[in-house]
Amino acid sequence: MTRGTALVRRPSARLAEGLVTHIERTDVEVERARRQHDAYRAALADAGWQVREVSPADHCPDSVFVEDTVVVCDDLAVITRPGAPQRRPETAGSEKAVREAGLEVVRVAAPGTLDGGDVLQVGSTVYVGEGGRTNGEGIAQLGAHLATRGRTVLPVPLRDVLHLKSAVTALPDGTLLALPDLFDTTGLRHPLRAVQEEAGCHVVPLGDDLVLLAASAPRTAALVADLGFTPVVVDISEYEKLEGCVTCLSVLIPRA
Repeated sequence: MTRGTALVRRPSARLAEGLVTHIERTDVEVERARRQHDAYRAALADAGWQVREVSPADHCPDSVFVEDTVVVCDDLAVITRPGAPQRRPETAGSEKAVREAGLEVVRVAAPGTLDGGDVLQVGSTVYVGEGGRTNGEGIAQLGAHLATRGRTVLPVPLRDVLHLKSAVTALPDGTLLALPDLFDTTGLRHPLRAVQEEAGCHVVPLGDDLVLLAASAPRTAALVADLGFTPVVVDISEYEKLEGCVTCLSVLIPRA
């Protein structure tokens, strides 16, 4: 019995041309990135997820970051309208994949912008980062869509960070792991634990006590273990050069 479906998209041959906003550009080794993506996929499969590929988008350098193109909530898929115009062609393949998975599909429309990396779901609360990629209109549209599934959307102003989930994510018990200097914490409804490593605030609950996180956050992996969870560690160093993290390389559709 699988936990559900994990949507992934293989890295483009143009990966090294991906967008960089808040860090200095460094060379990306595409072949190494491909090997790391294979290992990431294997970690998802080993954790009980059926890995399914979204159609390649080789003309889009950032297309491996599939999370930004769709937000899944229960049986609803919200196709985003990425804040970077050059990323908007990526959504077609994601829409096809979620339709084939049997989800109801709605969309964010202009003038709204929304990146999935700005959307953090914790129980019935959905925090949405408002910054360079996601605007207030996109948040309002997402709120209307997710209200149909009993969710409450709360905007979170960002500071010098690409996405909300570049600054905070949640453990299975709802505890937030964060770098609190990067966003406005005043509206949070869940307990927050500050981490010391930048990559330590990027985790993905995989079911039961399993928590996916990057190899670049060993102290956070130790903290996660001390809190009673089981770390699943993957090396994503080539994606970190493009402000990527473990969250943005997949979209999880839990089994109903």
